[in-house]
Order: sequence, then structure tokens, then C-alpha cells
Amino acid sequence: MPGLKEVRIRIASVKSTQQITNAMKMVAASKLRKAQMAIVKLRPYAAKLQEILQNLSVSIEESNENAYTSERNADRILIVAITSNRGLCGGFNSNIIKTVIQLLTTTYSEQYQKGNARIDCIGRKASEFFTKRNYNVSGVHDQLLEHISFPKVSAYAEELMRSFTNKEYDRIIMVYNQFKNAAVQKLIVEQFLPIAPAEPVGSKEKSPVTADYIFEPDSETILRELIPKTLRIQVYKAVLDSFASEQGARMTAMQQATDNAQDILRELQITYNKVRQAAITKEILEIVSGAEALKG
Repeated sequence: MPGLKEVRIRIASVKSTQQITNAMKMVAASKLRKAQMAIVKLRPYAAKLQEILQNLSVSIEESNENAYTSERNADRILIVAITSNRGLCGGFNSNIIKTVIQLLTTTYSEQYQKGNARIDCIGRKASEFFTKRNYNVSGVHDQLLEHISFPKVSAYAEELMRSFTNKEYDRIIMVYNQFKNAAVQKLIVEQFLPIAPAEPVGSKEKSPVTADYIFEPDSETILRELIPKTLRIQVYKAVLDSFASEQGARMTAMQQATDNAQDILRELQITYNKVRQAAITKEILEIVSGAEALKG
């Protein structure tokens, strides 16, 4: 059985850890509130733009002027993995990394073996993992998650669009966590480019056309403005979704860590009382034995 000093040191250590995890939970809850408001306000606008774009893509499917809808053989693949810059958020980052590896080894295994499947990392956790293991990393964009703003994300979206139109990549896939609530995040694998009227990646059914638009001044002008704007909003929404999911995952993980620390403290306190009682009993026995020896 451990000594009193050892148990006291462990209790002090667990209490210190509990204070840290509780503080981190409160910080994550504060950030989550702001991030949740941002993504909830953006979602209806982004969803409507995406719906309009999917409907319009049916009418421009055969147009040679629009480079964003052109379907090519998927010989060169870019996977955008959106993780976090910091850890202590449960399985948030590991789920993204496992999904990217699964895509590289199953869906795009042929391109991966030829060296034509590359990874763009948003978040330090993804860049550290794939760089250390010598994956084909195209770029690292950790700064996008520091003080998230639309201009920074929009500039990155422009890079993705430029690389697609220049035929550097034939398909661009985004992998990120979609925010549901503080305890639930949904893993999303979404085709960013080329734009298609179909459902997101993984669905076999085509989405029906729900509206027939009258173009003013003309379809080419509308699409030249609408498509880049929608794509920029789509990337911005993915980054905001991931950031809100990160804060929710961290808050949940730190709450569980705080509860676990409380359980450990309870067990240590019981152990401490047992050790203390055993020490007192031992001292009493020694005193009684000494007294009996003196009498003898």
C-alpha cells in the first residue's frame, strides 16, 4: 500500500489537472458560442447558393465556356483535409486523418500508387501527421484557422479554383467535420470541384431539378459571378464548420476529463483514508506494545 506522502502528491497532481481541464472546457465553451453563431447564420445562405448552383449546372453541363463544371478523368486528385491546430479534442483529428488514408488506399488507390494523389492540409495536426509519414503533401495552411476571416479563406479558395482550371488537378475533395451540436460532429467527404448536379460524394442518385431560372442579363454573366462566389462560400463554410466542431469536441473531451479526474480523486481520497487509518492503528499498536513491554 502506498504511503501517505505519495497519496497526497497524487491527489495534488490530479486536482491541478482537473483545474486545467475545467478551464479548457470553459474556454472552449466560450469559443463554441461564437463559432456556432457564425456557422448557423451562414448555413442558410450557403445552402441556397449551393442549391441554385446545382440547378444551374444542369443547364450549363454541356457548355465549354465554364471550366468549373467540366468532368475529366480523375487522374490527378487533391484531398483537402481540415483538422485543428491544437489537440485535446477527442477523436476530432484522428477521424479526419483515418478518412483521408481510407480514400487514398481504396477510392483513389490507383492515383495514390502513381503519386498523383496529393493532400492539402488545413490545420497543424494534419500537416504534422502526413508530413512526418512522407505522404504527398501539396501545401500547409495552418494560418487559416488563426483568426478565421472570409478574405483569407477566399484567397485559398481562389488557389484551389485556379489549380483546377489550370488542370493541375482533375478532382478536388474536401474532408471535414460538420457541426451538429457540442457533442456530435458529422464527418463530411465532399466533392469541391468539378461542380456536378449530383448529390455529394458517395450518393448514387442524381438530385432532381427543382427550379427553372430565367437569366437576366444572360446565363454566362450570371454564372461567371455566381460560381466563384459559391465556391468561396463553400470553403468558408467548411472551415467554420470544422472550427465549431473542434470547439464542441474539445469542450466535450475536457468535460469528460474533468469528470474522470473527479472519480480518480474520490478513489484516491478513499485510499488516503485507508492508509491514514492503517498508520494510526500501527502507531497505537506500537504504543500499546511499548507500554506492555515496560510493565513486563
